Amino acid sequence: MADERAPASENAGRVDPEVVAVLARSGIFKLWVPAVYGGGSATLAEGLNAIERAAFHDGSTGWAVMIANTTALLSASLPAAAAFEIFGGDNSICGGFAAPVGEARLVDEDFRVSGRWAWGSGSSHATTMGGGVRIVTESGAPGKLDNGGRLGFAFFDTSDVELLDTWQVAGLKATASTDYQVTDVIVPRDRIVALDRRTLVVDEPLYRFSTFGALALGVAMVVVGMARRAVNEFASLAEKVPQASSRSLAERSAAQAALGRADANVLAAASLVESAVSDAWATTLRGDALSDRQRVVLRLAANRATELAADATDVCYRGSGGSSVYLESPLQRIFRDTHVATQHAMVAERVYEPLGRHRFGLATDLRSL
Repeated sequence: MADERAPASENAGRVDPEVVAVLARSGIFKLWVPAVYGGGSATLAEGLNAIERAAFHDGSTGWAVMIANTTALLSASLPAAAAFEIFGGDNSICGGFAAPVGEARLVDEDFRVSGRWAWGSGSSHATTMGGGVRIVTESGAPGKLDNGGRLGFAFFDTSDVELLDTWQVAGLKATASTDYQVTDVIVPRDRIVALDRRTLVVDEPLYRFSTFGALALGVAMVVVGMARRAVNEFASLAEKVPQASSRSLAERSAAQAALGRADANVLAAASLVESAVSDAWATTLRGDALSDRQRVVLRLAANRATELAADATDVCYRGSGGSSVYLESPLQRIFRDTHVATQHAMVAERVYEPLGRHRFGLATDLRSL
């Protein structure tokens, strides 16, 4: 259904409401919500696989599934009453952007929050939106939450959120990742969780992972899912006879090599993520903390898988010839969606810098991993 509705979703700038409804009923938006709050309590690998499958059918839909679930990881740090309120409904879907560009100022027992965030993915269908904030005192000095955290994520009622219609982009158009803002909104302290000092109310293996690490892997798996679809679309053109040629695409050695390379890249990308996640998950199940090296490897896997998958899509797009530029071809949308996804900060080229610095043995701040 998602692939059938993808062109209409893109034109409307939002994932088709019927697609959202079907997915919500399936529980895919709440795979990483604890079972005690009506979620799936899925493993890290199970959630990543679901993101990849959704992106195979439509990149924007996969992105929506990814954002809902990575945001839902924070549910385990909310007080139970607030977690039920935000995530407990059958159709609960949360979106937002975690960069702490907003400000949460302590006022009596609550916080007054103002801020503007970009990449508000899922804004068209989210039942709750959130945003990263810096904690300050009533006087404006640096402050902290009850557990000592200085950077938080605040959950807002959608009625308090202003959507700014800035998502005029080349790809992932249906993600509705527009800028959004709140102004002097009162947020109860039980609806703000610390990002830099996590406290778990629901202590399960999944929630001991870095939220940012899971986000990076989620972005990567959206790109992998789209690349797998690109390989399928390229392979489906086997009988196509290019202009001024007497041989079909499948009979041309250049096309054969291109398809083989793309297929190998997708397999390598998926295997890289699977290996890194499997090792880290085994450590967590033993009750041990991830080593610095394991956290580095998870981010290396996310970045490299994104690059390999994006290259696979590019190969398929080029190898398919002129037919891939037409709107009737899924390849043109996959190509555009892919090259928007690769611009996300979680898988950007600069992520390699601290990872390489750490490998050199230099002192490196790895807290953001």
